[in-house]
Amino acid sequence: MAGHSQFKNIMHKKGKQDAIRSKVFSKLAREITVAAKMGMPDPNMNPRLRLAVLAARAENMPKDNIERAIKKASGGDSENYDEVRYEGRAPGGIAIIVEALTDNRNRTAGEVRSYFSKAGGEMTANGAVSFMFDHVGSIEYDAKVASEDEMMEAALEAGADDVATSEDGHEVTTAMESFAEVAKALEAKFGEARKAKIIWKPQSTTMLDDETGEKILKLVGALEDNDDVQNVYANFEISDALVAKMGG
Repeated sequence: MAGHSQFKNIMHKKGKQDAIRSKVFSKLAREITVAAKMGMPDPNMNPRLRLAVLAARAENMPKDNIERAIKKASGGDSENYDEVRYEGRAPGGIAIIVEALTDNRNRTAGEVRSYFSKAGGEMTANGAVSFMFDHVGSIEYDAKVASEDEMMEAALEAGADDVATSEDGHEVTTAMESFAEVAKALEAKFGEARKAKIIWKPQSTTMLDDETGEKILKLVGALEDNDDVQNVYANFEISDALVAKMGG
C-alpha cells in the first residue's frame, strides 16, 4: 500500500464520517473559489476550475455547494488565499510534501512545522525532498470503464505517458503540459473521470515497519486535518496488516 489516496482513505475511515465530509467539502470549496477567482468563473473556459469541480463531484459534493463556491469568487467578501508548498522529512527518512491554501502564511507554517516536530520529523526548505517526486497529471477511471488494453491504447493516443491498471481501476499519468489535453480526450471517449488532478508522485517508495508506519499515518492524519492543508503526498508503503489495523 503506497501513495496518497490509500492512506487518505484509512484516515477517513477512522474518523467521524459527517465531520470528515464537512471538512472535505470546505477544502474543495476553497479550491473552487480560488480557481474561479484566478480565471473565468466558467469551468469550460477555466481548466483549473474544471479540475476543481471534477474533484468536488468525485466526492459527491452537492451542485449547490459548487455553484456557491464559484459565485463567492466574484463577491467582494471572499478571502484572499496564497498557494503554499511545504516539504519535510518524517521518521524513517520519509519525504512528505504538503500543499496548502492559506490566508495567513505564518499561522499555517507554524502549524505544519509543529506537526512534523511532534512526529519526530522536521520541516525542510522547499526543494529538499520534492526532487524525489514527479509533478505530473493523474487521471483515474473505474476498472469497468474499459479493459486494460483499451485504456492503454486511448491514453497513449491522447499523449499520456503511462497507464497503471489494477482491480481498483486505471490511473493515467501525463506530463503537466499535456494534462488538460489528455483529460479532455479521455473524457470524450470514456466519460468523466472519477478523479483528475496534478499530483506529486513519488519516484520510489520505502516499506515501513508497522511501528514507524503508524507514526507516519498519524502525522499525515494531523496534516490533512488542518483546515489550510489541501493535499499531502509521501513516499512510503505499509503492510496489509497495518492497513487492516488502521481501518483500511
